[in-house]
Amino acid sequence: MFKSICKKLFSKEIILYLVFGVLTTLVDTVVFYISNYTLNIHYVISTCLAWIFAVLFAYVTNKLFVFSAIKNKQNIFKEMFYFFSLRLVSLLLSIIFMVLMVNVFSINELLSKILVNFLVVISNYFFSKIFIFKS
Repeated sequence: MFKSICKKLFSKEIILYLVFGVLTTLVDTVVFYISNYTLNIHYVISTCLAWIFAVLFAYVTNKLFVFSAIKNKQNIFKEMFYFFSLRLVSLLLSIIFMVLMVNVFSINELLSKILVNFLVVISNYFFSKIFIFKS
């Protein structure tokens, strides 16, 4: 039983998702940092900008390396629609939690962004696995 659980926890798909999830989080955090701290753009707008770059990166890497092998153009557009639609849910979660952490709990914007990214990576895996890149 333990061996079976380990196989599922350390499957190629999960490991690849985690690797590209870390890279996506890095893209998200760097874009957020540059827009918020270097360009002095409000943290909510910076969150949205970071989301755009991260989601584009995530779609390409998830499509090519993690989940999907769909070649049919109709299915690709349907897949893209679901991917971006469900990522909008994660954007809304990000904004809500960012506002709570920064405005209510007075947590630094960058630290809040990093903490929120953990929630987003986990929720996006389940969205991708269950709703988007189904076998």
